[in-house]
Amino acid sequence: MTDPEVSEDWVNPLRDSRDKRLPRIAGPCALVIFGVTGDLARRKLMPAIYDLANRGLLPPGFSLVGFARRDWAAEDFGDVVHDAVRNHSRTPFREDVWDRLAEGLRFVQGSFDDPEAFAELASTLETLDAERGTSGNHGFYLAIPPDAFPVVLEQLSAAGLAQSEDGQWRRVVIEKPFGHDLSSARELNSVVNRVFPEDTVFRIDHYLGKETVQNILALRFANQLFDPIWNAHYVDHIQITMAEDIGLGGRAGYYDGIGAARDVIQNHLLQLLAFTAMEEPISFEPSELQAEKIKVLSATHLAEPLDETTARGQYAGGWQGGEKVCGLLEEDGFASNSTTETFAAITLEVDTRRWAGVPFYLRTGKRLGRRVTEIAVVFKRAPHLPFDQTMTEELGQNALVIRVQPDEGVTMRFGSKVPGSSMEVRDVNMDFSYGQAFTESSPEAYERLILDVLLGEPSLFPVNAEVELSWEILDPVLERWAKNGTPESYEAGTWGPPSADEMMHRTGREWRRP
Repeated sequence: MTDPEVSEDWVNPLRDSRDKRLPRIAGPCALVIFGVTGDLARRKLMPAIYDLANRGLLPPGFSLVGFARRDWAAEDFGDVVHDAVRNHSRTPFREDVWDRLAEGLRFVQGSFDDPEAFAELASTLETLDAERGTSGNHGFYLAIPPDAFPVVLEQLSAAGLAQSEDGQWRRVVIEKPFGHDLSSARELNSVVNRVFPEDTVFRIDHYLGKETVQNILALRFANQLFDPIWNAHYVDHIQITMAEDIGLGGRAGYYDGIGAARDVIQNHLLQLLAFTAMEEPISFEPSELQAEKIKVLSATHLAEPLDETTARGQYAGGWQGGEKVCGLLEEDGFASNSTTETFAAITLEVDTRRWAGVPFYLRTGKRLGRRVTEIAVVFKRAPHLPFDQTMTEELGQNALVIRVQPDEGVTMRFGSKVPGSSMEVRDVNMDFSYGQAFTESSPEAYERLILDVLLGEPSLFPVNAEVELSWEILDPVLERWAKNGTPESYEAGTWGPPSADEMMHRTGREWRRP
């Protein structure tokens, strides 16, 4: 009979401990969601947890605890989770998986400022540790407005839920926005770190959980093909675009006063810039990856003068998707004189040897031509073309386009001869699509990120320094806009205000039409 002491220390001799190809399964734990009645929890978090369970990536004893003011019984909470999973999960619904997950569902009723509710939460988690074997490992997901963070964090600390004992872990997950400027971000980070050490804080940027964002690293560092040309010698400029075709009806409470730059550029687009511009890390250890991103953000600043290198707009009424839509000022909840921008474009410079002189153009907007997120690396024109201009009049610049969503993949644009007896060169595309190249569908971003939280894998989560550097980059233009009038109007269904095109034309460039 095998000695139990030996079996505990046994290691599979056929598997390399560094092998990342096999999925890692989370250990025993419980996840508490604050704001469990909100849209984020119903549409994203609960379905992602079910999908992880369906893929066999959660332990048998995993438990999910909801915390909210609703006067629900445990059965009511179970019904809410069941409906959310049925309506929004990515993987097929399986009764046996649901039954196993449902055994670990618990609900605690109370308000954020009620110490008794947090005492009840502590008792519930203690019971789960005993009955479900969650081993004192607890994650706390704050799917709540940032102004509620301090009180919840203080209550967690007072109830003894934030402090871990030997062999246990406690982690907190924070949704954006991470402040509204540099000062507020520093204050928020200070509040969080008073209760949870930085290595236990996971700031969710769901874009970093997307397969195509992670593929930037594979594209750049697993292929020698691109490395020699990934620099200022060959790259003319880089465009990072996140366009949405939806408006802001019903979102005034969150969006009014925030605007496109704070909502998207400060987090999503600057993180995409960091992945695109960073140097190769020594390894993919979280600390190495974060260090390279911090170096890039430290070297990044706004191009001057801001009046010529930035643009902002606000959508007006127009036609989109075959139907007439209203402008922002007619949307419910927005004041008739709101100066909130729904389109923002900025020019950035990265002062490193690799990128000196290469402008990075970042733009985002609502009610644009179509929903798309992409990174376009646009190369310089050939220094000499042995063709007449008539032969190449339809030839543009070479480009490598990383499509983040919705049609995930990579496109290369280059010139090719048109078939026939004449010599004519025209742009063609070489395309890679995730949907066609792989039989397995990509997991949702929240699946990957929630699993990483439970595994304690922080590679895809911005740390304090990244958040504060991002605000440091963006603050000057936000201050400039606040002092200078109102955003320029643009018609819904178009690609932004005329000032955005003028911003590019000043340097002889133009925006890509995705």
